[in-house]
Amino acid sequence: MHGFRGVSRYRTVWVSDTHLGTRGCKADFLLDFLRHTDCETLYLVGDIIDGWRLKKSWYWTETQNEVVREILKKTRNGCQVIYVPGNHDEVLRDYTNLFFGGVLVKEEAIHHGADGRRYLIIHGDKFDSVVKYAKWLAHLGDWAYTVLLSTNHYFNMVRRWLKLPYWSLSAFLKQKVKNAVEFISHFEEAVAHEARSRGVDGVVCGHIHHAEMRDIDGILYCNDGDWVESCTALVEHSDGKLEIVRWAEMPEYVAAPEAKRLTSKAPA
Repeated sequence: MHGFRGVSRYRTVWVSDTHLGTRGCKADFLLDFLRHTDCETLYLVGDIIDGWRLKKSWYWTETQNEVVREILKKTRNGCQVIYVPGNHDEVLRDYTNLFFGGVLVKEEAIHHGADGRRYLIIHGDKFDSVVKYAKWLAHLGDWAYTVLLSTNHYFNMVRRWLKLPYWSLSAFLKQKVKNAVEFISHFEEAVAHEARSRGVDGVVCGHIHHAEMRDIDGILYCNDGDWVESCTALVEHSDGKLEIVRWAEMPEYVAAPEAKRLTSKAPA
């Protein structure tokens, strides 16, 4: 099916929090996105493979295999792929500056935009006090989150049967809970502060599964979102402009040939 709708070409693409190895991973959406996207540089901004979940129980589908193959295919076709590990795939942090199948693992990276702006690329878990200081609580939250995603899966099966578009129940609940909203705000400010201290113009991260792009005291904060709830990515055009692509926001299921992609444009 890919190729029928054509391929979107970008200078750079950022994706994170795909959580391959879990039932919540929207591997079909992600595979469709990768097959319809071409870029010079692809950043994998952490939690690509969910090592936490795979340690507890093995779950891996052929579609998830296809996602890995598609990423490796991009390296063979000349795309530079940089993997910045997160907390769920933290084991890869022991292999920084090494290549795996053409994919370079980095603790963090600095991206030079086409417009001259410089961006710090990090996953962001070091700015999450729960992950940093109470890992047992993070694992408990991960379990609760998995249950919620399972509920979200069956909820969307019903919506699909009713010919309604994909809608994230978990993302909706996060926005309605005051503490979650406060956490997101504090996280964004902390990440922006780190970028400012590094002397860069902006930052690209993941971790909190909340796609966002906004100016925080002169720092362009960008979160590329995730592929278990919102199915979002951050892209850079040839002129340096950034954009959040929301792949799941289609009138019908992602495989529909005439499905229209909806996007949110970056601030100038």
